[in-house]
Amino acid sequence: MSSTASNVFASSHPLVQQKVAELRSAANTPRQVRELTDAIGRLLMYEVTRDMGPLESTGTHASPVGAYEGKRLRPTHALVPILRSGLALLNAATDLLPDAQIRHLGLFREEATLTPVEYYNKLPRTCAVDECIILDPMIATGGTADAAIQILRHWGVPSIRFVAVCASRKGIDALAAKHPDVSFYVAAVDDVLNARGLVVPGIGDCGDRLNNTAAS
Repeated sequence: MSSTASNVFASSHPLVQQKVAELRSAANTPRQVRELTDAIGRLLMYEVTRDMGPLESTGTHASPVGAYEGKRLRPTHALVPILRSGLALLNAATDLLPDAQIRHLGLFREEATLTPVEYYNKLPRTCAVDECIILDPMIATGGTADAAIQILRHWGVPSIRFVAVCASRKGIDALAAKHPDVSFYVAAVDDVLNARGLVVPGIGDCGDRLNNTAAS
């Protein structure tokens, strides 16, 4: 993975780049958007989990031909999809971290001001996990991502990682500078953020494309 800042990891994997190019197409059906987003998420999650640890022993077990020492991740994790489009990355994340807690946050961007609005938060009073992984396919201005990180910081989580499919360079650079202790994993970084707060060429309105609600 290449990076624009020390805590931003932009994938250079050829399969990721191929699938991002496919995802960008306006001709995709909602099913295709969901499948491509999931596939990209699986490739990104491999990188997200690369340095997780430490491992702890689960004791001695038997394989068909001998004894071996079992291992598992010691830290506890929570997967935090940002509703609604973050749900598209959840299956990929839970397949790699099946024992992780799942905690949802509802945030949307107010169209006139581009500021984030929180509408759903059922985090328990006490944080009981070592690390949260935020899932949201798009980082545009970075306002929603910043709000989610601040909510989790206030909750008391010690460590945060953020997974996105596409980010604007302006948005991701601002987030990386404001939150140097958060690791950001993205499949693509686009240079243009237009006056409407849309990433160009981007991947469009991910929520509408995933849920076939663009006309509603």
